[in-house]
Amino acid sequence: MKPLRVAVVGAGPSGLYAAGHLLEGPGGTYLDGRLTTLHTRAVEVDVFDRLPTQWGLVRHGVAPDHPDKKQVATVFEQIAARPGFRFFGNVEVGRDVQTEELSEWYDAVVYAVGATGDATLGIPGEDLPGCLAARAIVAWYNGHPDYRTAPIDLSGERAVVIGNGNVAMDVARLLTTPIDTLARTDIADHALDALRASRVREVVVLGRRGRQHGAFNNPELEELGHLPGVDLAVVHGEPADSADLDPSSARKLRTLHDYATRPSTGAARRIVLRFQTSPLEVLGTEAVRGLRVRGPDGDEVLDAGLVLRAIGYFGTPTPGLPFDHDRGVIPHTDGRITDVPGSYVTGWIKRGPRGIIGTNKKCARDTVRSLLADADAGALRAGTHTGEEVERALRERQPALVDQAGWLAIDHHERAAGLAAGRPRVKVTDLAGQLAHGVR
Repeated sequence: MKPLRVAVVGAGPSGLYAAGHLLEGPGGTYLDGRLTTLHTRAVEVDVFDRLPTQWGLVRHGVAPDHPDKKQVATVFEQIAARPGFRFFGNVEVGRDVQTEELSEWYDAVVYAVGATGDATLGIPGEDLPGCLAARAIVAWYNGHPDYRTAPIDLSGERAVVIGNGNVAMDVARLLTTPIDTLARTDIADHALDALRASRVREVVVLGRRGRQHGAFNNPELEELGHLPGVDLAVVHGEPADSADLDPSSARKLRTLHDYATRPSTGAARRIVLRFQTSPLEVLGTEAVRGLRVRGPDGDEVLDAGLVLRAIGYFGTPTPGLPFDHDRGVIPHTDGRITDVPGSYVTGWIKRGPRGIIGTNKKCARDTVRSLLADADAGALRAGTHTGEEVERALRERQPALVDQAGWLAIDHHERAAGLAAGRPRVKVTDLAGQLAHGVR
């Protein structure tokens, strides 16, 4: 029987989880609290990514001082080692291959392209140099090739982060963590050098609502309290009665009360958590010089050389597919892309940028179940290309294609360099360098 051939666009968590469900491992998949076999058919999965590397936000979004959160990569390695898995890196949909071609070549296509855009504030001065999405600095210190030369100005003494979710906590922590600590992580070398020379002494994190409504999770909030050489301050947002709150919110209030009542140690660096404070205008002419805000006591200006928007990611359109511009997602029904038969969606581009890495496992499973149901019902149009024909066409169009062996070569090089330096890995952060190791 001819194998079901599926293309998965995106080698991040949602795409690799989708590949894992399609190439089901021993024991099957968890469904309704127990292991279940989703299918018994032969399946071949080709995973595409515009970068030469895999793991998406696990590589480019998880903070370098959180190595425990990157251990999920071992699951992705196991998926990639299963029979039927292939990787085509440095291949971009819309440039090297079109969505219409993928629909023709394969029996089905799953889009797991994430949310590569950012929500905006809609305030004056937001486009000034020095006002950036937090995603830019996260990608910069994690070594994403697109952000290697991002204009991260650390010459001012204060940085302001707008938004107080977990990304904001990561940024505040990374900007104030002692360099010796960061030097033992897989942070990008260019970021380590810049942070070593940084003049930032205070990071102000702004939240519009009260303390109990902070968007951060408790572990990320509590981690700030253990940073050596960093004072903490809490401004505005008087706490509500914790007896009226759920346990998680009550825990937040207890931690914030502890921070608010800690005496200053005169540390060289400080993180200020400000609540009930809204940004009104980014100030400056040629670059950011400050931020005008409104708090409980009225308007004031915070001098700052760097303003970072940590108010959410947002999806961007994929050529040839429908797109909901209001929600930043690909419209679908149970993972089936609207008006594009045989095409499916999973991850943040399906449900919006929310949830943790593990959330993508169930999301991908649900999409794969829809795909398999359509295959069983005979609703999929048979693809026109064999695996060999697909690879031949791609290599003709993109001679610098990075296959699975190429990605493993990049990974091996980085780990070996890290071992020599006493670090988890030393990332190759420029595209040319990645291709030098990865093109076979």
